[in-house]
Amino acid sequence: MTDDTADGIPSSRGSRGLAHTLQSRHVAMIAFGGIIGAGLFVGASAAINVAGPAVILSYAGAGLLIFLIMRMLGEMAVAKPGHGSFAEYAALSLGDWAGFLTGWLYAYFWIIVVGVETIAGAKLVQPWLDEAGLGVPVWAIGLALISVMTLTNLMSVKAYGEFEFWFALLKVSAIAVFVLLGLAFLLFFGPGFTTIWANLTGQGGLMPKGAGAVLAAVPVTIFSMMGSEVATLAASESTDPAQNVARAARTVALRIVVFYVLSIAIIVSVVPWQTVTPGYSPFITALAAMHIPGAASAMSVIAVAAVLSCLNSGLYITSRMLYELARKGNAPRSFADISGNKVPSRGILIGSAAGYLAAIAAIWSPNGVFLFLINTSGAIILFIYMIVAFGQIRMRRQLERQGAPLPLKMWLFPYLSWAVIGGIALVLALMAFEPDLRAQLIWSGLSAAVVAAAYLIRRRSRP
Repeated sequence: MTDDTADGIPSSRGSRGLAHTLQSRHVAMIAFGGIIGAGLFVGASAAINVAGPAVILSYAGAGLLIFLIMRMLGEMAVAKPGHGSFAEYAALSLGDWAGFLTGWLYAYFWIIVVGVETIAGAKLVQPWLDEAGLGVPVWAIGLALISVMTLTNLMSVKAYGEFEFWFALLKVSAIAVFVLLGLAFLLFFGPGFTTIWANLTGQGGLMPKGAGAVLAAVPVTIFSMMGSEVATLAASESTDPAQNVARAARTVALRIVVFYVLSIAIIVSVVPWQTVTPGYSPFITALAAMHIPGAASAMSVIAVAAVLSCLNSGLYITSRMLYELARKGNAPRSFADISGNKVPSRGILIGSAAGYLAAIAAIWSPNGVFLFLINTSGAIILFIYMIVAFGQIRMRRQLERQGAPLPLKMWLFPYLSWAVIGGIALVLALMAFEPDLRAQLIWSGLSAAVVAAAYLIRRRSRP
């Protein structure tokens, strides 16, 4: 992404491409915080409700899948340094169609995320303003939030990285404190092993809804972990892209174990799983059971930070994907224009506008238009991961035939790579048999079909 042109298409007007001002600490914290969002702080309640205490196994299985996907991305990034993201790696290994499909689907997915997080943040902030006697509507709060994050992204990539660094640091610190408090409570200050064991097994056993429920919770848990791949985009604007991606790939396992598996294990050990209310943060429930004062207020602040982090990253990701697509001739040329401070400002504004329109749809038609948009993007990330996995297999074989060095390797190739594909296929199959998730699979499949049709039209129209 440092070249002035790609496939004969200018990357900017009078500039020399995107800036490379993100530091290693920015990329590291973006990678650490990428998987921590509202899906953990609030969405974990839905997974616990589905599987009971055995949700620990659901998170472990989903985490292993994400870990292996990041390892695949790390292998490709180190072997072929200097490329923008996994969309470019997909194009390198599988062809232009893979880059087109992956880039547009990922951009669309994050546009919907921006809309979702705009409304989520507005609803979290509104009670604070109501207590202050300010009757501000949700749409106005959402507009203010997305405007602030848009300005942050327009300033510079370093401004994005700095904001995201502190957002991520707050999220990581909150989970670390929760884990320490939970372990201290369970080991030293809590009711003892008997109560812990009763919480884990006394409400119908460790698997109160059967082994099938453990598998059924995997799609819910894997969606809450999405975001680790953001590091591949951020690393491309750092001083050492390949090593930063490799570092993120190596540490993702630690993040998943500490942030998800351990924190969820603490929650179901502290409180009976049946007391966790879907849609309400299980962290607040657990902290209340540990008699931690001010827990609800503290978690509300952290949840707002998580939402702002997702907004910040959503705008960044959308603009960079549009930039890459334009450089390859897969999007209007204007999306590749770079402003004076070396950010794709037009892509940022388009992402902001599209996200705000999605948020308006949530207010105007929460059970119609907005639900439709969510359904059309729900399984898209799994399609993208599948393409990445196939791309890694093909690139690895190409590199081995060429005798190229592989400083970072996917383990037990190709068996683990095919196992990842099988795991993703299993999650998609589970979605097909789960009534609450079936609509997302069908509509997301139609979204992918629309993008594929657009690629075929583009291919026939270009010489």
